[in-house]
Amino acid sequence: MKARQWFQKASSRMAAQALLAGLIVFGAAASACAQNGAMSPYQDEKDGVSAGGKWTEFQSEDKMTGAKKVRFELLSNNYFREDPDYKPRVEIICADGKYQRAVFNPGARLGRPDYPGFWGQPKMEVMVRIDGSHDHKGWNWERDRVLAMDKGTIRGAIGAQVFNVEVKTRTGYAIAEFSPAGLNLDEAKHACDLTPHKP
Repeated sequence: MKARQWFQKASSRMAAQALLAGLIVFGAAASACAQNGAMSPYQDEKDGVSAGGKWTEFQSEDKMTGAKKVRFELLSNNYFREDPDYKPRVEIICADGKYQRAVFNPGARLGRPDYPGFWGQPKMEVMVRIDGSHDHKGWNWERDRVLAMDKGTIRGAIGAQVFNVEVKTRTGYAIAEFSPAGLNLDEAKHACDLTPHKP
């Protein structure tokens, strides 16, 4: 009887140790994945891989045209108070080796647009800092969720150490702080025909 109890305790202990070892291995694998890439939120896009620094590169193919698409994503160093679970981000979208567009996603609902653009599209004025210089930009306001960025700002950001964006949200002005240094510029040139340019 005592031997049977001893075997039951020993097997329970071994099962607990095996479970603990499995959790440690899973945690290490998840940590490695987080450092080297990210899961894509889009169904037809491959999971992301590091593009250098804090940038992540996602690839996909257009099902109808066969165009090779690349999306570079840079997460901010901080959160906005409206959503502490979703960091602001910059996304650069390219197809077949050419730049298509870039968007700034604040991770919070944007404030109202400031003025209409030339074609009547809503625009919002933002302040942008690239290293030691700053400027005001008028970005297209899209569905109160994202702003379409200008190509000049993107070219400045990919070659910078500091990139900050001050934007108006529903609860007031907030600043997204980015660390864009380290992007593989050869890959950006190959995938998007983008080169850095000082503002």
